Amino acid sequence: MPEITWTTFLIVCPLTFLGGFVDAVAGGGGLISLPAYMIAGLPAHYSIATNKLSSGMGTTVSTYRFAKSGNIPWKRALPCVVMAMIGSSAGARLALMVDAELFKRLMLVIIPATAFYVLRTRTMDGEPEPIDGRKMLIRSCLVALVIGVYDGFYGPGTGTFLILLLSSFAKFRLGEANGVAKSINLTTNLTSLAVYLMNGKVILLLGLAGGVFGIIGNYIGVSFFNEKGSKAVKPIMITVLVIFFIRILTEIM
Repeated sequence: MPEITWTTFLIVCPLTFLGGFVDAVAGGGGLISLPAYMIAGLPAHYSIATNKLSSGMGTTVSTYRFAKSGNIPWKRALPCVVMAMIGSSAGARLALMVDAELFKRLMLVIIPATAFYVLRTRTMDGEPEPIDGRKMLIRSCLVALVIGVYDGFYGPGTGTFLILLLSSFAKFRLGEANGVAKSINLTTNLTSLAVYLMNGKVILLLGLAGGVFGIIGNYIGVSFFNEKGSKAVKPIMITVLVIFFIRILTEIM
């Protein structure tokens, strides 16, 4: 278990707040919240695992709000939830098998690629071409399985990827895609978190603190978005990713 000091909290809490804020405004907040733990000095596996706790708290709140408003089509979501559970469990176990130093090198490739995709991609607009129910079920379950593996292994950008693939590949209407994506994302978060907890990789107090700050950032971000839109936060996101990238490089060299 790595040593946790007040300095760790002073680095992680503001950045997880920023991650929640960015996620509400522009999406992709995980691209800030995960590097926050590594910038604070946590090893790769502990960073991913503890981030699952803090991000899972935010996902739980947003999914509850979505479900309460009746925006999750449960008949279509439940089969995806089962496949997401299988995928995220496998992804988390795969992550634990990867050496920490190799994981850092992978992140030097994965994070910039994910950031580029998330920052450049726009949510699907318009109505998709209809397909029959069986094809939609198979395609949506495949999306849940594949993205489940990705989220268990790594995570940032999961919500964006889910909405895009459910809209473009499984042919869900955008409102349905959002609702099903929420249920899948919550499942992958909680399932992979359980795997990391069983393997002793989650720093509970730090993750809970990060989760609280992330939720606060998310609520403030919603108000900011209504006033100024998403363009203002992208330079912030890029700055944090550059800091993280430099930190990993200095550790490897």
